[in-house]
Amino acid sequence: MKHLTLDDRVVTDGLIFPEGPIAMADGSVLVVEIKGGRLIRVQPDGRKDVVAELGGGPNGAAIGPDGACYVCQNGGFHWLKEDIFGVKGYDRPHGRAHDYSGGSIQRVDLATGEVTTLYTHCDGKPINGPNDIIFDAQGDMWFTDHGKTYDGVMDQGVIYHAAIDGSRIRQAVFPMLTPNGVGLSADEGTLYASETETGRLWQWPITGRGEVGKLAWPSPNGGTMIGQASGYQRFDSMAVEECGNICVGTLVTGGITVFSPTGEKLEYWQGPEPYCTNIAFGGPDMRTAYITVSGHGLLIAVDWPRPGLPLLHQRKPKEPAQ
Repeated sequence: MKHLTLDDRVVTDGLIFPEGPIAMADGSVLVVEIKGGRLIRVQPDGRKDVVAELGGGPNGAAIGPDGACYVCQNGGFHWLKEDIFGVKGYDRPHGRAHDYSGGSIQRVDLATGEVTTLYTHCDGKPINGPNDIIFDAQGDMWFTDHGKTYDGVMDQGVIYHAAIDGSRIRQAVFPMLTPNGVGLSADEGTLYASETETGRLWQWPITGRGEVGKLAWPSPNGGTMIGQASGYQRFDSMAVEECGNICVGTLVTGGITVFSPTGEKLEYWQGPEPYCTNIAFGGPDMRTAYITVSGHGLLIAVDWPRPGLPLLHQRKPKEPAQ
C-alpha cells in the first residue's frame, strides 16, 4: 500500500463540523454542518450561503432525481470542546444530544430552502441516526442508520432503502455495528458500506429493488467484508472512483483509505487532522476530491489522480435512441 500526503487547498473555513459534501455543476459545493444544524452552499471563491436551517444533526446529503437535496438527520450529538490538535475549543461529537427527539430523512428545496420530513420510522420502528445517503439510477435512496449511543446503550445499525416521495421504506441490511458510509458500484450491482467502530468495509450483491443477497452466519450482517483499517482507525463516509476503487474517510489517523473492488488496500492519503470525514468528487473531469476536515471546520480540495464516479445528479442525460 502506498502512503501519500494530501496536497490540499482550503476552499473555505469557519464551518461548524461539516460533512456530506456535494459537488454541484456550477462549481459550488453543498455541505451540512452537523453541529451548526444547517445546509450550506460553499461558492468557488469560498463564500458561504445558508441554504436551509435543519436543526438537530444533519449528516450525509445527496441530490435526488428531482434536484432537491436529501439529508440524513441524525437528531443531534452531544459535543465535547477540547484544546487538542493545535485548536483551542476543538469540537468532538460524543453520544446523543440531550434534546434528541429522533432521526429522519429531510428534503430541502434548494430554490426556496423549504424543509420537509420524509421518514422517521420504518415498519413502526424509529430511525435512530441516519448518517449517509446515495441515490441509484431508479431514483431510490439507500441510507445508513448509524444508531445512537446513550446511557450505556448502543443501537444496532441498519441500511435502509426508500423512495423519494415518502411512500416506501424497507430495511435492507440488519444488524450492523455503526454503519456510516454507503456507496454503489458503477453498474449498481453492488452495495458498499463502511462501519465506524470496526473499521470494516462491506459489500452485498443487489438482487432487486431494495434487496441484497446475503451470506449465512458467521457473516454478522450477510455481507462480505472486503477491507479493513490498518491498526486502530475508524471509518467514515466514502466515494467511489470511476475505475471502481472505494475511497473511505478514515478517522483517528485522519485521511483517505483507497481499496480496490476486490479489497486490496491500494493507498492511504494522510490528511491534516483526525476528522477527515467525507469525500466527494467533482470538477469538469471529476478529478477534484472535496474532503470535509470536520474538527477544524474546513472544506478542502485535492487534485485526485483518478476520476470519481459521477453520482446521479452529475450524470449526463442519455441521448434518445435514433
